[in-house]
Amino acid sequence: ANGGVKGSLTGISIGTVTPMQKVWRSTQAFGDIAFAYSYSLILIEIQDTIRAPPPSESTVMKRATMVSVAVTTVFYMLCGCMGYAAFGDAAPGNLLTGFGFYEPFWLLDVANAAIVVHLVGAYQVYCQPLFAFVEKWAAKRWPESTFVTGEVEVPLFRTYKVNMFRATWRTAFVVATTVVSMMLPFFNDVVGFLGALGFWPLTVYFPVEMYVVQKKVPKWSTQWVCLQMLSLGCLAISLAAAAGSIAGIKSDLKVYHPFKT
Repeated sequence: ANGGVKGSLTGISIGTVTPMQKVWRSTQAFGDIAFAYSYSLILIEIQDTIRAPPPSESTVMKRATMVSVAVTTVFYMLCGCMGYAAFGDAAPGNLLTGFGFYEPFWLLDVANAAIVVHLVGAYQVYCQPLFAFVEKWAAKRWPESTFVTGEVEVPLFRTYKVNMFRATWRTAFVVATTVVSMMLPFFNDVVGFLGALGFWPLTVYFPVEMYVVQKKVPKWSTQWVCLQMLSLGCLAISLAAAAGSIAGIKSDLKVYHPFKT
């Protein structure tokens, strides 16, 4: 809009933030990046839905993973780099709500509508493993309960049946998470913290350990050592990202007002 490129190669300027704040924000950014690639939680679930004899499933998932990672990288690099180049040190964490102005309205409306469409599907996909875990546990815990295991016909749509426990618990979960997210609108900090929590154990540690067991990688071999170094390095990144996010949340809480800020 201004015909120039703002910002610098070293990021936000000292003076706009203190040196310590810059350190915390830099580590927090690792968590934000990790959150963007936290699809490992549902990778196996998606692969399980592919009805094809091996090794077709793994081949399809490898291609899908490569494409999805490439698209995700391009998308976030464009948002991050172009957003920073356009607004410099004033670039907010959330480009849609971080400014004091909301012009043009139609563009923001379209963007927010696209986010709603995205989250309606993504939320369901990401929560399915948790939903399935709780529902299986409840069915084993109370196998004779009609509320937990029974199904009720939907009036006017008798071909559809609803499990009351599933409907109740999923609705309560969605409402609870929505209220919590409204109470704690620390977008970058919370995203960074969640990314830090899930990145190392789910995206690095378990896949590495499964690979070592499956391929029978000899202990203390070059490959084994490299894999363990990768795991430890990612653990260090996760810890740094968590620390930066917690520092950001602590700073935000100083001026926090529920449902207002």
